[in-house]
Amino acid sequence: MLDRMLPLSPILKTNDLRGAVPEQWGTDEARVLGAAIAHAFSEAPALLVGHDMRLSGPALAGALMEGASGQGLDVIDLGQVSTDTMYFASGARALPGAMLTASHNPSGDNGLKLMRPGAKPVGLESGLKAIVAWADANPNPAPAAQPGQTEAVDVLPEFARFLRQAVDLSGIRPLTVAVDAGNGMGGVVTEAVLGTAVGLPPLPVNLVPLYFEPDGAFPNHLANPLDPANLEDLKRAVISSGADLGLAFDGDADRCFVVAENGQAVPPSVIGVIIALREVAREQAAGRSAVVIHNAITSQVFPELVRASGAEPVRTRVGHSVIKPAMADRDAVFGAEHSGHFYFRDFFYADSGILSAMHVLAALGSSDLPLSHLAEIYSPYVSSGEVNFRVSDPAHSIQKVQSAYADDAARGTVILDALDGLTVNHWANLPRWWANVRPSNTEALLRLNVEAEDADVMVKVRDGMAGLIREAG
Repeated sequence: MLDRMLPLSPILKTNDLRGAVPEQWGTDEARVLGAAIAHAFSEAPALLVGHDMRLSGPALAGALMEGASGQGLDVIDLGQVSTDTMYFASGARALPGAMLTASHNPSGDNGLKLMRPGAKPVGLESGLKAIVAWADANPNPAPAAQPGQTEAVDVLPEFARFLRQAVDLSGIRPLTVAVDAGNGMGGVVTEAVLGTAVGLPPLPVNLVPLYFEPDGAFPNHLANPLDPANLEDLKRAVISSGADLGLAFDGDADRCFVVAENGQAVPPSVIGVIIALREVAREQAAGRSAVVIHNAITSQVFPELVRASGAEPVRTRVGHSVIKPAMADRDAVFGAEHSGHFYFRDFFYADSGILSAMHVLAALGSSDLPLSHLAEIYSPYVSSGEVNFRVSDPAHSIQKVQSAYADDAARGTVILDALDGLTVNHWANLPRWWANVRPSNTEALLRLNVEAEDADVMVKVRDGMAGLIREAG
């Protein structure tokens, strides 16, 4: 029985739970959260539970499983897995899943991603808020008369076989691939899918591994490829090994970033274009029309090239709990986020770092061009990258930007839209540019993204926007 439980509502985010362990949550909270999940999924045959390499993961997963089984729900313990391995298990077995991960956050954090059977996301308004409210209101839930059973299952070999069938790499030209797993789960899935860790036939891929050993202390660098500093080791490895490309995974390996053979990072929107055109071509070859989803901060080149391919691009908000349902509603073959999350209809509408990487390998391995050349073809515009600000009142900062462009909007020289934060769109007029400012779904930050046809315009808009945000405080 608990005398006190920390409230979980403060670590409730748009798409998941994330907070510092044990300052914001720990095993007691995880145990009650497991009971709340069992209450929400009481009709399910069982609950899948997995955790990534974070040091707090095993204890939190154990407590969550104890809480769920204590309410009479059977549990399948997947052990230490990547998030996309969990998505596969949920999709293939049609079971709900609970994945303990904080993705690219610092080592002291941990979190929880929930999914319904078939890897369907549970976001803030689609059940997560209600589950957290139940946990906060029931710190000492009465146990079931008959506790659930717990079974350990290794799903990695099945996951690897599925991906090998999804993208055939057996006929590509030989490639040397440097991979920085950042001591996250990327090394495990890379060895299983591209290597020979689970006994699959060898591929024409020579791996140059960096930091493949899972270690939640992140002894080399944080497993966050969004930060350019965390790509420096990979860039050096690509150059020194003469690799055809480099891959960098985030902590739970549902995202993959790419470095070209010249050591330059390839923008995620470019990777999205490469994959989207492959998936569209596959749909069209089967005689089907294709819909592709992209979020509000994806490069303008993405919808332009998707439309030019004969497919329909559909713009939506940032976040997996938004994009996955949007894909399902439109039967979209592919979805892309500029943050490096790429979603596949034929992977239960879920995102996968290693599946994205395989598509890039397939595209590169069937071409005589180096990746830097492909990236140049698909990068006609100049992007600021994501610029982050810590502000006291995100809504006030966004209003400051909106007010600054209100007269331009009234004259019709810019279009303001509030699909996700605020987008100021000047693409219909010269010089062409757009900017988006939005609150982060996972951190206490305001994020700014700017894109333009040339660097001078991008810098001018970026600096002007940044000044407005700083003035707002």
